[in-house]
Amino acid sequence: MLAPWARHSRPQRKPVEDAPTTLPEVPVAAFRTALGVAAEAAGMPGALVRTLSKGVRNQTSAVSFYAPRTIFNQSITGARRFAADDWPVERLKAIAKASGTTINDVVLAMCSGAMRTYLLELDALPEDPMVAMVPVGLNAKQSQIASAEGGNAIGSVMVQLATDLGDPAERLDRIHLSMRDGKEALSSMTQTQILAMSALGQAPAILAPLLRMQGIVRPPYNLIISNVPGPRTSHYWNGAKLTGTYPLSIPINGMALNITCTSYDGQMGFGLTGCRRTVPHLQRLLTHLDDEVANLEKAVGVG
Repeated sequence: MLAPWARHSRPQRKPVEDAPTTLPEVPVAAFRTALGVAAEAAGMPGALVRTLSKGVRNQTSAVSFYAPRTIFNQSITGARRFAADDWPVERLKAIAKASGTTINDVVLAMCSGAMRTYLLELDALPEDPMVAMVPVGLNAKQSQIASAEGGNAIGSVMVQLATDLGDPAERLDRIHLSMRDGKEALSSMTQTQILAMSALGQAPAILAPLLRMQGIVRPPYNLIISNVPGPRTSHYWNGAKLTGTYPLSIPINGMALNITCTSYDGQMGFGLTGCRRTVPHLQRLLTHLDDEVANLEKAVGVG
């Protein structure tokens, strides 16, 4: 086979005048791809209507209109504070099994309870439940478990954290229902539609700082919570054992706190990254996360 530039460098043969004119052969796969793209484009208006309708009704989807204003949703500086710790995955699995939820629901409930306690200490807890942007994975039909099952994050759901509820079991149940609604909202979409609707949900977080409208309009969500799967066995480097891994993520303007979790060798590591000025005493959240694991165990009857 000649290289592309070799073809162009060869002299062009003159067409034979009496030779019949035929269409070039097009692979069947190309037609299928074109039809698939057309079908996705045709389904986009319906996906948009469903997404916006759920958002207006304050139901979980890729778009939220009900996130309250919090101390996290303001301009940030270049200074950062980082805090990290981990908890045995088996403890989280036991809570999930006893409550009929998932490990990812338990991770979100831990963050919810920690947020509630932290903001109560600062006299800054909003009356309405906080909303977290939770990334979803590559497989459109199974990825709505917030990246807990692998795959590159291509979409997101806006999960209600139930920070207005004082009971840990009720918070976990509400989060579970919110995630279930998010799964149902995405299950009827293709991967392209999920990506498009998620981009729509992210747009206010990008446009508000650019248009200097922070503090004037509601934030699209209050913080980012990601759960990324990691190695299940111990890793070594030159004989030295890796004892822990903690993700360091990026806050954005208007979203001063980012919580990312990753599993490693039977542990669930939490990495909290926040703006030093906007998120005071960030390390206290680690204590609140630890307390919340115990609260959830007590609430669902394990320990």
